[in-house]
Amino acid sequence: MRKQDSYQRCRSASCWLTLTALLAFASHAEAEGRVYDYVDAGSYLRNEAAVQVWHGLRQRLRVEFDQICGDTFCEGEYSNIQSLGFLCSVDRASGLVGQCVWLFAGSQEEIDPASGRVYVEARSWQCQIPLAPRTAMEALLSLSDADSVLHAPLPGTQASIYDGLMSCL
Repeated sequence: MRKQDSYQRCRSASCWLTLTALLAFASHAEAEGRVYDYVDAGSYLRNEAAVQVWHGLRQRLRVEFDQICGDTFCEGEYSNIQSLGFLCSVDRASGLVGQCVWLFAGSQEEIDPASGRVYVEARSWQCQIPLAPRTAMEALLSLSDADSVLHAPLPGTQASIYDGLMSCL
């Protein structure tokens, strides 16, 4: 599809902004002469030590979330929020992180005393982590040195993973 055709088919402001951003990104990549190839962080890591650090980082995030959940995010309607996974995309050639998200699910349940019927309202969240542009995977792995991976400042920012959860959950 040509750029002109894309612009003509876009009628809403959000479509226009999204299209403009995508075309600008594509033009930048084209100007650099690069083709991006994003993979899961676990697939990007090339040595066993780095893979172990990555798995350890993800496990620590899960444990730290469980420790604070009852006093923060797990109060109110969805009191049983569970971590489903922490995922990052990494450009295979450069090692730069494209995006990280933390997935959660929770529910609230109710039993009808007259019929015994169980009613469940389930919900999921996809929380984007506030990474600085052009964050290297190796820099992200350095979070494993922090006392708290959940509260440590992300590389190149003052924001933490916890900050990303506050705006999401």
